[in-house]
Amino acid sequence: MKAFVIEYGEQKIKEMENPVVEKGDVLISLKTAGLNRRDTYISGRRGNDKEALIIGSDGAGVVESIGENVTRFQVGDEVIINPSLRWYEKTDAPPKEFDILGMPDHGTFAEKIVISEEQLERKPKHLTWEEAGVLALAGLTGYRALFTKGQIQSTDTVFIPGAGGGVVTYLIQFAKALGAKVIVTSRSEEKRQKAKEIGADLVLDTNSDWKEKLVNETIDLVIESVGGATFNRSLEVLKKGGRIVTFGSSTNDEIHFNLRSFFYGQYHLFGTTMGSREELREMLQFVEKNGIHPVVDQTFNLSEAQTALDYLSEGNQFGKLALYIIN
Repeated sequence: MKAFVIEYGEQKIKEMENPVVEKGDVLISLKTAGLNRRDTYISGRRGNDKEALIIGSDGAGVVESIGENVTRFQVGDEVIINPSLRWYEKTDAPPKEFDILGMPDHGTFAEKIVISEEQLERKPKHLTWEEAGVLALAGLTGYRALFTKGQIQSTDTVFIPGAGGGVVTYLIQFAKALGAKVIVTSRSEEKRQKAKEIGADLVLDTNSDWKEKLVNETIDLVIESVGGATFNRSLEVLKKGGRIVTFGSSTNDEIHFNLRSFFYGQYHLFGTTMGSREELREMLQFVEKNGIHPVVDQTFNLSEAQTALDYLSEGNQFGKLALYIIN
């Protein structure tokens, strides 16, 4: 089968052996896969390891065969892959055996994948293959940040810096589906307009004075993923006693903030990453109930995986990038 791999530090398309189904496993013929920013980091983390690794965490496809003791799926079922490995119940933090598909396990940038039936869920019927292939990782991350950690309410006003990334497009749609007010920022006029189109109530230029622009707003919840470049500015607009959730850092990982101002403000700070299978199932039900469609910026063929990764690294996309696996 064809796959996009990292081998001896080189990223390339390679013919790989078809995966073997064992007890409890399911063989998936992949239709699409989704790109995530972690895919752009794996080569640097892995170094010059000689073993070819198929990268990719997100994917959707059709069950081709099943192993012994598989009971939840049959041949022909349409499924999406849960990239959050071995984290089943909703807990404050992931268990020690938790990992993310795509390293060290073979991932989804391939024509086929074998994975435990415990890591599969049924594809929402209203989604296209491209939409289904980009849903799980970013959608789960956004859902846990908003609902489990952020405890969002329909009466809340949510502030989200950095519109454009895949998770943020889910955050906007999820919050609006619940009935909350959504405020986002971006340096790009084009991205600000697109954020409005998917539900943002107010969009700000990242370079504007947020405190001035939001003087008449009460920000109940901030979802932060930009990091050092915006964290303190986000904290400044959050109401006293408000909640701030951080799940990423596209700028500086290390920040400095005034601890005295923080505890006098009675703020609540939460960290989060990914989520459990329980939360993924909740997210899928929420997506189906509210007819939510993932925002797909572009779709590439598997043979164009390197071009897609380069495009993702540039950060110009609005929403998710998909790979079309089988023509």
